[in-house]
Amino acid sequence: MTRTRKPVGRIAFVGAGPGDPGLLTRRAHDALVDADQVVYDRGVPESLLASVRAEARADAEFTPAEGAPGDVAKVLISAARAGQNAVHLVAGDPFGHDSVVKEVQAVARTAAHFEVVPGVGQAEGVAAYAGVPLPGVRTAADVEDVSALDFEALAAAVTRGSLALAVDAGDLSAVRDGLLSVGVDGTTAVGVTGDGTGETQYTTTSTVDSFVAAALGFTGRVVLTLGEGVGERDKLSWWENRPLYGWKVLVPRTKEQAGVMSARLRAYGAIPCEVPTIAVEPPRTPAQMERAVKGLVDGRYAWVIFTSVNAVRAVWEKFAEHGLDARHFGGVKIACIGEATAEAVRAFGIQPELIPSEEQSSEGLLAEFSPHDEVLDPVGRVLLPRADIATETLAAGLTERGWEVDDVTAYRTVRAAPPPAEIRDAIKSGGFDAVLFTSSSTVRNLVGIAGKPHARTVVAVIGPKTAETATEFGLRVDVQPQHASVPDLVEALAAYAVELREKLAAMPAKQRRGSKVQGPTALRFR
Repeated sequence: MTRTRKPVGRIAFVGAGPGDPGLLTRRAHDALVDADQVVYDRGVPESLLASVRAEARADAEFTPAEGAPGDVAKVLISAARAGQNAVHLVAGDPFGHDSVVKEVQAVARTAAHFEVVPGVGQAEGVAAYAGVPLPGVRTAADVEDVSALDFEALAAAVTRGSLALAVDAGDLSAVRDGLLSVGVDGTTAVGVTGDGTGETQYTTTSTVDSFVAAALGFTGRVVLTLGEGVGERDKLSWWENRPLYGWKVLVPRTKEQAGVMSARLRAYGAIPCEVPTIAVEPPRTPAQMERAVKGLVDGRYAWVIFTSVNAVRAVWEKFAEHGLDARHFGGVKIACIGEATAEAVRAFGIQPELIPSEEQSSEGLLAEFSPHDEVLDPVGRVLLPRADIATETLAAGLTERGWEVDDVTAYRTVRAAPPPAEIRDAIKSGGFDAVLFTSSSTVRNLVGIAGKPHARTVVAVIGPKTAETATEFGLRVDVQPQHASVPDLVEALAAYAVELREKLAAMPAKQRRGSKVQGPTALRFR
């Protein structure tokens, strides 16, 4: 009789790095995506855990590490023997923790397959994010037990080069006393960084004598940097000096639509908050769309013009219902109102023929759309699948150019449910530093479901129509890009923040305190 072999699981000790999910190595990412069980240390930031959970298998189990190293090792070994892939996710580098080394030793005594995936050490990684180089003879350590530190060796490291230590905020006094007890000069420059590599990372610069008081209010793990590299922070601090660093930015778009905008905002240091203002629903009667899809297949149309990602999605969903695919667009040319819509079309394997090169709007598309020519265009009809509340500008302009237009309701937009009370309160009280509006409907619907943004909130709009609507609602428009696109809108907001910083830096201290300029940029100068 043939016995079925029991599947063999694997164990991985994975370094999470200092906290920024972007610092996970590719091997770490692969191990986590393939894991059945993830045991994580409490030192791993919640933001990184959320990022890992979003990409992990739906049935993956996440549990905090509990007990002594032997207890954690037993959990991992048990999972592997059951045929599961188990991961112990630790902050920094696995071998930077004595407890994890003991776990690896315990696992190594069994027949379980295991690997150790290095991570960027907390001390070294946060020092780089704080703009503190560690030149010359360098010492970087993730410290678990301050009482075991060799302060004589640390003093020598400071004398010969640079030092970076990751410690608990509650241990800062012990570190100060230890350094002073071995003769470290009390005026030696010290940097203390909290929430290292996180959205709210903050570094205070002082001296050995005063860094405990300077770091008052810091909690959790902090990174202490000493030596000549601390003096380079003014020139090399890049993470905290990004244009929108610390700005809380309201993004009134659905999660599906907000992805690109939120990613760009995070790259500039902002903290985006996505609040859907509209919900997309099918048309009340599907007959129009049914006829439109049949017309596409039968060659009734010369052009299809897409004015939104939602319109692209609505047409492709209808295609899927009928078992159709991109091949059935053969012979039909496609125009898109902007680059985001064009990307949605390309995702289905089709390259649009026309995207406005200048203004990405109805007017911009009309400016580049050729009039109908009976000789060159034997088929003179255009399909325009849009929202039920779309304006008539585009359809009227195409008709003036001699085209027959089938203006079809592809989807309905309805007002979304109000956001949670704390977000509504933040909108009305100035809890957001900026709000980005990408259409007139986002203005109308945000005000409808949550109220008007506070006067101190910077209002950025994607184009002139949106600006008009914002003004109608009594909002002051601060930012409008030259080209109507999401990337240009974020770029314009970042440029505006830089201008604010420069203006405030040039003001006398008394004038700064009386300035009406708001937001993190202003607060840093007050």
